[in-house]
Amino acid sequence: MSQLTNGAYQSRGRRRASRAKRWTLVAVCIALLGAIAYPVLDYFEVFSDKGEAISFGANDGKGGPQKEGSKALMPLGPDAGFKISGTVPENGTKIAVTTYTGKKSGFTGKVWVWAPKQYDDPAYKDKGFPVLIALPGGAGFPNNYWMGTDLKLQSSVQKWSEEGKSLPFIIAMPVLNPENHDKDPHDPKAGLYWDGSDIPGQPKMGTWLTEDVPQLIKENFRTIKSRDGWAFMGSSTGGTAGLKAVLQKPDKFKAVIASGPDIVPDSRLWKGHEKEQADNNSKVLAKRLIAKGGPEVYLALQVGAKEPVKPPIDAFVAKYGNKGPVKSKYYVIQNGEHNAKTYVPNMETGGLIQWISEHMQKPVG
Repeated sequence: MSQLTNGAYQSRGRRRASRAKRWTLVAVCIALLGAIAYPVLDYFEVFSDKGEAISFGANDGKGGPQKEGSKALMPLGPDAGFKISGTVPENGTKIAVTTYTGKKSGFTGKVWVWAPKQYDDPAYKDKGFPVLIALPGGAGFPNNYWMGTDLKLQSSVQKWSEEGKSLPFIIAMPVLNPENHDKDPHDPKAGLYWDGSDIPGQPKMGTWLTEDVPQLIKENFRTIKSRDGWAFMGSSTGGTAGLKAVLQKPDKFKAVIASGPDIVPDSRLWKGHEKEQADNNSKVLAKRLIAKGGPEVYLALQVGAKEPVKPPIDAFVAKYGNKGPVKSKYYVIQNGEHNAKTYVPNMETGGLIQWISEHMQKPVG
């Protein structure tokens, strides 16, 4: 017992209990302050690794010798200097970005990349992975909207690959156009696109997408030597470019998932270049490939039932789909509109990701 200043007495047990209550209150206050402060600090990316250097497959030995007789292509180098641009919240995998100058096109632009969890699994250390080049709609510059995690492309591919519905694709996300003319309605170039093509006198965006971007991926990742490991996907104008790329270069690419694409190139930059425009028209290219007899390509298309582009896609599939080497799978999203958010889940619902995966090369050594 101890005597208080007023002459009363207090037991040591009661004093200890009082101190315990005070410390508990302090701990609760600290926890509450932390709970309030953390979202704010997280919003300002205080805890983020964004901007840090990352090398996918750090032990691959970029630029080293290739394995004779292997179907896999080891990274050719040099290292592109990728920086982390985001983290996929569902699984912790990283999205990274670099600025790359294409050796063939001469164009300089950003390319975002993502690799599935399997890529760093020791069981896959000597295996090359299939690649999906994902193209956005809209201006597609200065960003590619697939690089964000809100559309859940990366988390979906990871989940589907673990469920056996999809191959574990490396995803490359380049800029689609050299400029953005979608922001200002008073812009004299408003609505100007390059159709993912080499339009005479313009930046060579077709070469950028089909030659330079694959080269960047080959320099930095374990890939697959043959066309069986290369595909496109895209929505809207990105779907247009991806569809055309596969039909135009079937020796390099085997498949595409095109969502809500325009079938024909319609940039006003084609004026005076009608022959070149025809050479970038998916209808013309499909007709030529059918006449040639191969190689086989796998065109997975989807469109919302309410989309204005549905009738031209219907006509394209009816005329060229499943004719000779042009294999096709077509899915109509009931009540669907022109929206990338609906396209991703319907890649699975419509069986499109499963279908192209069945016809492509899984990771291989």
